[in-house]
Amino acid sequence: MGECCSLEGEIKPSNTKRECPICGDKSLSVPLKTILHHINRAWDFKFKDQRFYYCRNAKCDVVYFSTADFIIVKSDIRTAIGIKEQSDDALICFCFGVSKIDAATDKNAKDFVIRQTKTSMCSCQTANPSGRCCLKDFPK
Repeated sequence: MGECCSLEGEIKPSNTKRECPICGDKSLSVPLKTILHHINRAWDFKFKDQRFYYCRNAKCDVVYFSTADFIIVKSDIRTAIGIKEQSDDALICFCFGVSKIDAATDKNAKDFVIRQTKTSMCSCQTANPSGRCCLKDFPK
């Protein structure tokens, strides 16, 4: 695969936080690669060299925003963002299709995801809209 699958000049995500311009919640950065896998008509968006962030606030319509005040809302996304949806069928694990109801009622679902994550069988950076592991989204 090598260089054909890398994005030239991509700004790598970090653990720095930035406030969502709408709700004010602190948000972690997310790779552009993640956004490209979830946004409607990605080819129509004009992305510049800027850091993007993912807003986890369930009540906020913003999904992604940038350091240059570029905002992407739920209607711009082709994926239902599990933590922003009320439906029990909303996914919390995008790699393996685990819904909120699966996670709440079947302990095997979380155990399976843990095992797959430990063996690097997940694809969180592109499958999960947050670009991060879903395990913290499972019910306690």
